[in-house]
Amino acid sequence: MQTRTRRLRSTEAIRKLVRETRVSSSALIYPLFVRAGTGVVEPLPAMEGQTRYSADTVVKAVEAALQVGVSSFLLFGLPDSKDEIGSGAYADDGVIQQSLRNLKGAFQDDICLITDLCLCEYTSHGHCGVIANADVDNDATLALLAQTAVSQAAAGADIIAPSGMMDGTVATLRAALDTYGMIQVPIMSYAAKYASAFYGPFRDAAGSAPQFGDRKSYQMDYHNSREALRRVLADVDEGADMIIIKPALTDLDIIARVSDATKIPIAAYSVSGEYAMIKAAAKLDLIDEYKAMCESAVTVFRAGAGMLITYFALELAEAIKRGDIG
Repeated sequence: MQTRTRRLRSTEAIRKLVRETRVSSSALIYPLFVRAGTGVVEPLPAMEGQTRYSADTVVKAVEAALQVGVSSFLLFGLPDSKDEIGSGAYADDGVIQQSLRNLKGAFQDDICLITDLCLCEYTSHGHCGVIANADVDNDATLALLAQTAVSQAAAGADIIAPSGMMDGTVATLRAALDTYGMIQVPIMSYAAKYASAFYGPFRDAAGSAPQFGDRKSYQMDYHNSREALRRVLADVDEGADMIIIKPALTDLDIIARVSDATKIPIAAYSVSGEYAMIKAAAKLDLIDEYKAMCESAVTVFRAGAGMLITYFALELAEAIKRGDIG
């Protein structure tokens, strides 16, 4: 006897009750750009609605985010000067170190501060490490990344997030943090970071575009999926506590594969180009910005991510409060 699956006509209350994918504001991570100086509140033309702050004004940005329920932040720094070895990244008075101290002084444990760990914002050439023979010297870069991780953790970082894609980064950072007694500081590795066309607005906001060549020698080819899984598992073996997959919407298959292969917490990064596309299309009345924002966020969680790094964090938190997602 053939049975037939009934398709029920449900009310909105029932639809919300039986949702398979639920989103919480506690799973949202808001990226913030902090530059050298004081009193800076600078709109970013390439990322409508986003702002560049200084170490003093970023406190107000976090305060506003907390009011809508967002309490986790990913910090990117822009120094007042750059050099060949990115020394501003690990300076005790660097812009991120100052920001961490100010934010922890104001909010203590009410917030989670994640620091992006890479040298590209601090090097004069815009690459993610020390240059030798026109290419990034992996091992020389690792020593500077370790120094930066210790400096950021000492200033108050709750989580260190290395994004430079150097081989052996996680093991190097774990050893350095442990040596300085920072054994409880987790590492959130950008384990699967593709060389993507969707990073353009970010590079403008962070002043991190490479001055020559590109980053394809150390970021991943977007044709590859098995490579992503290998890199994730390698970073887990080295001691990563969480991983980031980036970009988000073009890598939903990668999120799903990693989610099936490991139980490590996954953060998907909905990058600047994804944000800018929704904004631009909405401006031309091609899509509904609010609905597109909600739908794209939910698909990332549906694919298997447990956290979402997004420039729409504040708006999504409001949508969750209204019950439109969540």
